[in-house]
Amino acid sequence: MVLLLTGAVGVFAQAKSPSVHVLLKGKVTDSNGKPLPQVAVTDGANIVWTSQAGEYRLESTREAMFVYITIPAGYEIPAADNMALFYKEIKPVNGVFTAHFVLRKMKQDDLKHYALVWADPQINNQEEANQLLTTAVPDTRALAMQLSKDAPVHGIAAGDLSWDAPPIIPEYRKAIKETGVPFFQVLGNHDMDINVRTDEQSDSTFRKSMGPTWYSFNRGKAHYIVLDNVFYYSDGYNYMGYITEKQFKWLEQDLRSVKSGALVFVSMHISAYTNEKARTKAATDHPGDVTVNRKFLYKLLKPFQAHFLTGHTHYNENIIHDNIYEHIHAAVCGTWWISPLCGDGTPRGYGVYTINGDSVSWYYKTVGEGKDYQMKVYNKGAYKNKPNDIAVNVWNQDNAWKVEWYEDGVYKGAMRQETDYDASVVAFLTGPNRPAKYPWARPLLTDHLFFATPSPQATTARIEVTDRFGNKYKEEIELK
Repeated sequence: MVLLLTGAVGVFAQAKSPSVHVLLKGKVTDSNGKPLPQVAVTDGANIVWTSQAGEYRLESTREAMFVYITIPAGYEIPAADNMALFYKEIKPVNGVFTAHFVLRKMKQDDLKHYALVWADPQINNQEEANQLLTTAVPDTRALAMQLSKDAPVHGIAAGDLSWDAPPIIPEYRKAIKETGVPFFQVLGNHDMDINVRTDEQSDSTFRKSMGPTWYSFNRGKAHYIVLDNVFYYSDGYNYMGYITEKQFKWLEQDLRSVKSGALVFVSMHISAYTNEKARTKAATDHPGDVTVNRKFLYKLLKPFQAHFLTGHTHYNENIIHDNIYEHIHAAVCGTWWISPLCGDGTPRGYGVYTINGDSVSWYYKTVGEGKDYQMKVYNKGAYKNKPNDIAVNVWNQDNAWKVEWYEDGVYKGAMRQETDYDASVVAFLTGPNRPAKYPWARPLLTDHLFFATPSPQATTARIEVTDRFGNKYKEEIELK
């Protein structure tokens, strides 16, 4: 829950040299002109809160590009063609910029709401943009229409919106418009400018087309934060997962108004952590695949029910670190639009989160499939290294799930979890019909595979999977 802060509008001190000083001021009201107090306003460095008259004043510098608000709970997400629009570009006149924000009260209470999380649409050309428009977009639109009858819906695109191709950004915007859902955007490594001299300059194109790279908003009792953890550090295509000191200082201010124990969602592109090193038996974590200074982020989030919403890896994985649950989302583009399966066998899809007061539940939605499609079963012979085994890929599994099996109707217990490659991905990416496009795409080791060895005389096997919320998914096969 977001706490209301009392007292006069706070102003955080900054340098006041005439050459850099900019005064940001304005008012936040509802659509009827009623002042909205205690709304957070920021330039990306410091935060102030509006007075009882809805007014704010913020000492800033000419380095700041935007002034923007944290959308309060109970108000609609301002948007243009479903692109969240909670910011204004700073254009000072004589050292002053006045920006007013008008918010519309929601007709529907948002104590319960839904969040849809895309990761890595990563379109590079018109053909891929067309695939996005004919796959994930109509699927998202249909689900959102259904969910919105119950509660409000918003989307988060967790980075790599395009693929090093700024001219394709209008096609991404077109796709978001067609979803029918207001979307917030996250900067990914393929959204940055390269061959520039600093990390700050690498965000230039994204900021011009998408707005700020870190910000927050509220829905119901939940607080959402977007961070930029793609840190560009030299010529060419070099980056690592890293959160700058400027963001940490901003985040410390942002979290002061959030009640201890509240639901906090943090979306950034690169994972805080992944078990890739353990799966591949690498000596070290790759700095471009994890957030190298994550321990300080963990510390700031310790008082809350925290969830990371990330992407980048093009596989699905769930990481639990103390009180923090990280959801690493598989890619909307599958294997870069040449296959509907990601490298770990997770189908093209996105995350669906139901937030109801202080509680949250979730599932992975495969494009073109219903909510119950949560696994893929393989008969004997699918794995050459385990020819007598049956297998199941349970892509959204975590340690609270149960994966069990029956032989000819007799309960046999838990299946054994192993690290291996998904059989369908191997068959596609190493088979004779593999497209010539993107030859570097390869199967990825995953640990959400489960195996069992039926008796030679057995005729049927049934897989029964139970998720952490008690939902059961079953499939029976006739054994080969």
